[in-house]
Amino acid sequence: MNKNNLDPQIMEKALKIMDLTSYNICPRCLGRNFSMDIDAPDNLERGEYIQNNLYDESCADCRIHMCYICGNIFQNINNQLIEYISQEIKDSNIEFDTLLIGSRVDKDIIEKEQEIQKKIGVNVENIKKEINREIGKALSVRMDKDVDFETPHLVILVDFTREGNKPGFNEEYKPRLEFQINPLFIEGRYRKLVRGIPQTKWPCRECKGKGCERCNYTGKMYQESVEELVSPEFLKQSQGSETKFHGAGREDIDVRMLGTGRPFVLEIKEPHRRALNLKNLEDEVNQSADGKVEVSGLEFVGKERRKHIKTSSTDSYKVYNALVKVEKEITTEDMELIKSLKLIDQRTPQRVVHRRADIIRKRKVRNIEVKKLDGGCLELVIECQGGLYIKELISGDDNRTLPSVSSLLETKAQCVQLDVLNVHVA
Repeated sequence: MNKNNLDPQIMEKALKIMDLTSYNICPRCLGRNFSMDIDAPDNLERGEYIQNNLYDESCADCRIHMCYICGNIFQNINNQLIEYISQEIKDSNIEFDTLLIGSRVDKDIIEKEQEIQKKIGVNVENIKKEINREIGKALSVRMDKDVDFETPHLVILVDFTREGNKPGFNEEYKPRLEFQINPLFIEGRYRKLVRGIPQTKWPCRECKGKGCERCNYTGKMYQESVEELVSPEFLKQSQGSETKFHGAGREDIDVRMLGTGRPFVLEIKEPHRRALNLKNLEDEVNQSADGKVEVSGLEFVGKERRKHIKTSSTDSYKVYNALVKVEKEITTEDMELIKSLKLIDQRTPQRVVHRRADIIRKRKVRNIEVKKLDGGCLELVIECQGGLYIKELISGDDNRTLPSVSSLLETKAQCVQLDVLNVHVA
């Protein structure tokens, strides 16, 4: 054996590994232990370099028959396997641009590798990472798709466990495959043009969605919602399994959402189609919603936009138009008092405290325009920080909101009609 080209410490570790595996270890499983010691393009070249320095050319009996660690998994990551995986993906009719590989191997493979690494004192990547990388590289080239470690469209799990293998490839591995299609996210704005519709599906309080006499066995408190008027066309065109509606806040059921609309992100689970024509989709949704809801400004976004939309309430500002009934004659001084509303201490309103934390929130009013109408009514256009409850800003909610229109006028004031005119989200 020619051992002169190896660093003595590397040679010592390599001989120990050979001894522990009875010389039955493939180049990749050998080279993986030296990824921090030998500069080479991959673990295959590291392992071959070590083996070439440990074996005589004439030592045919020293060559591996079955790898002690992987059981020849790497030998079976070949053109046949890559062709098999790519064909299974094509047959599934999944539309995607980016992919990521995951793998599952038998527990004893992991344990054998960990035992050897512990005995020789190394801390390197485990076998699954290399399997994933090698399949990913080959599949990326075969299918002309990019590997994406952060937000892949499609995750392919390759199951190399004994339970996950089935006959094929001349008795070699033909692993079971599992496809995880990651969600598609589309942002837009919706206008709710009629009252009496909630933003999202509202399960019946009595039966919790199961169906009962109270809800006429529909399982819902309301028969329609913005979500249900918008989502079906998205689901149909994407061939997804379900949708989830994320709004930048929400208006009450009896409140219209006018102006440019409220931002939302629609999350489509398991979409088989991603290359959607958003202008066509917008037209189809608006036609099917029958004048109740309109969507606009549709665009594809990443999943991080979902979180931003859902948590943007206090960072946004909103404009409302409120029709207010007041139990006294309003003077010019009263109108100026209303305009003085600026910093509001608002305890969670009684009507929502059953589902929200009972705390006091500070919210800002940016501007109020006041117009006196006939019949003891006022029209208020209120520009304020997101998260301010407007009905309680007017009524005072038994002094849970201070100051309020009621407290300043020292009389009962009630919001009888409310519309959202603008929702601004950064």
